Amino acid sequence: MPTSPASVAAAAPPVQFLDRDHSILAFNERVLDWAKRPDVPLLERLRFLCIVSSNLDEFFEVRTAPHLTAFQANDSKGLYSIESFRALSSAAHDMVARQYSLYNDDLLPAFERQGIRVVSHGERNPAQRRWVKEYFEREVRPLLVPVGLDPSHPFPQVANKSLNFIVRLGGHDAFGRENDIAIVKVPRVLPRLIHMPSHGKDKSRLFVSISSVIRAHLTELFPGREVGQFSQFRVTRHSDLAVDEDDVKNLRTALRQGLEQRHYGQAVRLEVSAGCSEHLASFLLKQFNLPSLALYRVHGPVNLVRLTQLVDLVNDPKLLFPGYSACYPTQLQSGESFFERLKEGDVSIHQPFESFDGVLAFLREAVNDPQVLAIKQTIYRTGADSELMVLLREAVRRGKEVTVVVELKARFDEEANINWAEMLESIGAQVVYGVVGLKTHAKMLLVTRREGKHLVRYAHLSTGNYNPRTARLYTDLSYLTADPLMTADIDNVFVHLASQSRLPKLHHLLLAPFQLHRKLIEKIDALGEAASQGKDTRIVAKMNALTDEDLMLALVKAGQCGVKIDLIVRGACMLPAQVPGVTDNIRVRSIIGRFLEHSRVFYFRCAEEETLLLSSADWMNRNMLRRVELAWPVTDPVLRQRIIDECLVAYLHDSRDAWDLQPDGSYLRVSTGDPHTRHGAQAALMARYSAPQQQDK
Repeated sequence: MPTSPASVAAAAPPVQFLDRDHSILAFNERVLDWAKRPDVPLLERLRFLCIVSSNLDEFFEVRTAPHLTAFQANDSKGLYSIESFRALSSAAHDMVARQYSLYNDDLLPAFERQGIRVVSHGERNPAQRRWVKEYFEREVRPLLVPVGLDPSHPFPQVANKSLNFIVRLGGHDAFGRENDIAIVKVPRVLPRLIHMPSHGKDKSRLFVSISSVIRAHLTELFPGREVGQFSQFRVTRHSDLAVDEDDVKNLRTALRQGLEQRHYGQAVRLEVSAGCSEHLASFLLKQFNLPSLALYRVHGPVNLVRLTQLVDLVNDPKLLFPGYSACYPTQLQSGESFFERLKEGDVSIHQPFESFDGVLAFLREAVNDPQVLAIKQTIYRTGADSELMVLLREAVRRGKEVTVVVELKARFDEEANINWAEMLESIGAQVVYGVVGLKTHAKMLLVTRREGKHLVRYAHLSTGNYNPRTARLYTDLSYLTADPLMTADIDNVFVHLASQSRLPKLHHLLLAPFQLHRKLIEKIDALGEAASQGKDTRIVAKMNALTDEDLMLALVKAGQCGVKIDLIVRGACMLPAQVPGVTDNIRVRSIIGRFLEHSRVFYFRCAEEETLLLSSADWMNRNMLRRVELAWPVTDPVLRQRIIDECLVAYLHDSRDAWDLQPDGSYLRVSTGDPHTRHGAQAALMARYSAPQQQDK
């Protein structure tokens, strides 16, 4: 007699979810591994090291404030507590120490072997010191304003993640006072690395850091004073904009004001040079109201992120990944009308292996076609310099009805989105900002065209962003369709976002925060029921993060009923895998490759019946309940199988860039077979879709 899912779940021990913040740090450990790998080109190793630093910056800006606040309030219970802050600080300190050890002990010597040197003050010869002094006097000193601290010159406002120096002075100032602390802010306009010419037979490529240049000439900034102790420092601040949308009359104005204040939010981390004296470190901690655990002493520049400049300054092809040129989408022909092609069937574009140019070409044809009457699009992240936005502006100029749903609260892209919104409004586009209290994260583009006596719709949906730059770096799926029911659904969603009227019943789309969460749980539960009846069932889901408890509990229950579940989760995953008696049927793996895995693909099978959904949404509570998100089915069997093969099967067989989640929450890198012949999903897709290969055909 079959066992019911309820009785199976009741008999199993409860699942203990993993900690979300530590899971985020574990993701960065996997990224850091790329910086360690000797088979990765040297400049790319540095780039991955900088990516980890950038990710850590965002982690501190967004995730640590509640832990710090609980620590300072002496809270000992709950999700945020004294212990949670200590544990998080310990893990972060350990990671930062290993970053700088890798930089100093591995990467810098490797660069020197390539004739690339970042020359410190102590290593410079007299000619180099003269050059640095001339550069300082010409380019740097005119922009520096050292501030001596006294009652009329209190500690200055220090912007988030900016480079600064603190100096302890001896002697007396011009008025005979003994004020001994001064601050030097380093303007962001100054490059953090400067190319220094080599002399004579030395063919090395030499660079100096701006912190080293200023450090060497601190005494010249304080004539008549003795410069004693000093240190560079950098403070990270809580930067997640919080705006009460119910309490503001104009969200755009409120966000602009919030952007001005973001640089000066609550301090959460203080970085200083490793040799910073206890006196200066304690002084800074007191100024920023931080505990000693928030102090990070680093053996090198306090902002590793800015070392990405070295990648661009050196720009040596042999130290970079081989160039990759994506082919034009294989289902399309350059110059062919999209409107004619989509009458034949749907089109999928697998970015960045296939070029984002196909999406731009679709919009470009719509803009230039006199029969196109209206264009509607959502904007989440497009970048500050976007051809797509230029095309929308041209569409307005040509008299088309252009409606743009702009998400002003796209984290760290708020300013660019506000600027685009104001530009489009100024020329007559209809700009709306979605639904109060919800982020519009869905990616949709809808074109309405007059064809004879009828209006026909064409649409583009995406798992990613409308950003041509990240479209070359992130894996995503674009989907083009002229399906009447699908495009009618998309039009209804646009009307809903603009008018906030009741959403009619949708034919194909699943929309958060309405049905998406519930429908996914229903699909998982149905497979659990089928598995308990002895049917062959399968779930494979690819996403960026898995933290929603209801979805995780549904997966656990389905797995305990016998559903075989594979999850491909790039970043944070709170669901432990392969825990005996709890999640035996659930495997979790993370793919960290040359490109950032970003596509969301959900596959469900019961016997021979398959469902494949593409989505803009990760399986997170915020995506399911506090955002406008889309999921849509792929019904064409050929397209469906292609996506399954490329986005799921290939990644489940990856033995080069894959990490498997262990029951204790750690990740183990998959390393089966000969290192020279291991299968990498991204490498295989690059080989399949590279432009030269396509041209050879």
